[in-house]
Amino acid sequence: MKKWRDKVLDGGALSRLEALDLVEAPLEELCRAADEVRRNFCQEKFDICTIINGKSGRCPENCKYCAQSVHHHTETEEYPLLSQEEMLKAALWNQDAGVLRFSVVTSGRRLSQGEVDQVCAAFRLLKKETQLSLCASHGLLDYEQYRQLREAGVERIHNNLETSRRYFPHICTTHTYEDKRAAIQAAQKAGLSVCSGGIMGMGETWEDRIDLALDLRELSITSIPINVLHAVPGTPLEGLPPLKLPEIRRIVAIYRMIHPSAAIRMAGGRGQLPDKGRSVFTSGANAAISGPMLTTSGISMEEDMKILQELGYKAALLDTKEA
Repeated sequence: MKKWRDKVLDGGALSRLEALDLVEAPLEELCRAADEVRRNFCQEKFDICTIINGKSGRCPENCKYCAQSVHHHTETEEYPLLSQEEMLKAALWNQDAGVLRFSVVTSGRRLSQGEVDQVCAAFRLLKKETQLSLCASHGLLDYEQYRQLREAGVERIHNNLETSRRYFPHICTTHTYEDKRAAIQAAQKAGLSVCSGGIMGMGETWEDRIDLALDLRELSITSIPINVLHAVPGTPLEGLPPLKLPEIRRIVAIYRMIHPSAAIRMAGGRGQLPDKGRSVFTSGANAAISGPMLTTSGISMEEDMKILQELGYKAALLDTKEA
């Protein structure tokens, strides 16, 4: 363990075989090493963002984990694209809570061009009326649409690869891993940063998890959401058992060792953890999505601030406040 920690601290990059070696490393030793790497490269900085479900349900894609797919029978609320006024109201509420980064997420393979025009108008309004850093998650858009979003004030695009290239066809067949990669690269070409990660606990192997991490490194992703599967009734994955906390901590620690300077962001499923993520924030994670997720509950900003203060983190907030 020490030699891999020292290699990363010295600026080296772990190979696939070296990362796989960490799967068998003593957990507490691994987590301490990952936290040391995090402190070395990121200090005590912590990045918090919030999201709003800007368009819900009726997605034509067949992703097995998703409560919003038309292929599954769930009780998810369905509604069209929110109005500018509704998005601004949500943005202002989050700004008042001190949130620095705010994202609008929409269901579907991609927004239509008309919907892209609508969200761009909303983003221009948000840019004018708030101090928020704006993010967007609108599916598999093309370069011109991403450029349009950037010109409207969006700084970052979210598009999860979800899992490894090998395992992806077991999770979704209506679009491909390469479709995802192409969209990410189009956003980067348009001058946007990209937030991309995956969902853990869908039946993937450790090799799949590490291959995903290595692909994210190849794509130069610096904000990496780690979601823990919330097995929603009515989806094909509803019977899968939830991951245990030690396994989640190991995933986070390995991702930190592969991505020493990234924002390793705890995302969906964190509310299922018995400690609400406290132990993963001492195992290499240094970012989180706070508040409600898209179709499941999350952890409140107030509760997150309390946890971060106790752990000695400094969360970037608006109005130069620090937690």
